[in-house]
Amino acid sequence: MKRRDALTAIGGALAYAGGYQPAVAQAPPLKIGIVLSYSGGDNVALGKQFDAAVAVYMKQHGDTVAGRKVQLIKRDDGGIAPDTAARLMQELIVQDKVDVVLGSIYTPNTIAMARVSTQAKKPFFNVNAATSNIVKNAPYVTRYGFTTAAAVTPFARWAYFQGIKTCHVMYQDYGPGIDAGNAFVKSFEASGGKITDVSKIPVSNPDFSAYIQRVKDTQPQGVYIFLNATGGGIQLLKALKTAGIGSGANSKIKLLASGDIVDEPILQQEGDAALGVISNFNYSAAHPSKVNQEFVRLFHRQYGGNQDPDFIAVQGYDALHAIYESVRRNNGDTSNPDKILEVVKTLRWESPRGPVWMNPQTRILMQNIYIRRTERRNGKLENIEFAKIDFPRDPNEEPGATS
Repeated sequence: MKRRDALTAIGGALAYAGGYQPAVAQAPPLKIGIVLSYSGGDNVALGKQFDAAVAVYMKQHGDTVAGRKVQLIKRDDGGIAPDTAARLMQELIVQDKVDVVLGSIYTPNTIAMARVSTQAKKPFFNVNAATSNIVKNAPYVTRYGFTTAAAVTPFARWAYFQGIKTCHVMYQDYGPGIDAGNAFVKSFEASGGKITDVSKIPVSNPDFSAYIQRVKDTQPQGVYIFLNATGGGIQLLKALKTAGIGSGANSKIKLLASGDIVDEPILQQEGDAALGVISNFNYSAAHPSKVNQEFVRLFHRQYGGNQDPDFIAVQGYDALHAIYESVRRNNGDTSNPDKILEVVKTLRWESPRGPVWMNPQTRILMQNIYIRRTERRNGKLENIEFAKIDFPRDPNEEPGATS
């Protein structure tokens, strides 16, 4: 009996050594909740941009982080709907028990979701929303877009020193638009320029004729426009071209704009009306770097056709990178939100938009802002960078900051 017991023990040991180990508990999935605008007019294109960019990142870097399989749980807020966005985020946290939340395009939604993030102590990686100070009192929110004031302040100064001494300002009357209009006026006048008029456009405005007439009446040397990527840029640019206003050789009024108005998803539809527009933005699909060229190549394959990525795509791509890195450097542990934020605040990397780093004080991604001219190259409209503003800071977020 003793011999039989000994043989049984030896056999068990050999079986264990041969691969018949007891089952080991598998690491739980890394649940990333996504709240984004996927429906409602132009939001469909923005949602597709975001999804394609996320897919590209996961193809490049895998679908597992620190031993945890990545699980994306998506929700559609339908556009500017802060109550809906907040409710969806709460459901993701309470019912789906997500580890982090990614998303939000619009400022009102971001503000509402930031409140939920603060209450739940849940890391929220904000893809977009350009209004200043909206994450200032939300300690678990980091922003991967830019603030309008940081981008516009140096652009207005640049315009003045390029010889544009008088300017009409036209902007959508909501958070980012108000920031853009105020920043341009303040910076342009401080540089020595004169603002001939200011036009505030309602967000849902379908007709731009009255605003264009005001530009013609005041006859400035330039007109600065802020119109978000879903705000009717195609119609406005075509109406401006018909009125003889633009950056073409025959126009006396130069057209300056935030890059939203010549966003890649709508750029080809704008046709010749977009030619010569001088814009400022944090990304162009034509950005001449190897990292971006590879990103664009893979994006085309993922999205289908020749649709170029835009700012939403690259911001979503970079936000996902920050999630991957924060989880990886914490060895897969997402139980402590403060440790996630500690890592995020130290991150620096080469993005398709250029070098970026997280500002640990403001929790806004620092990046270059590029001045571009819309040109037709090889039969295709592109936003060609010709000047660069290095890592501008937002004077609203950091009083005394200069850009």
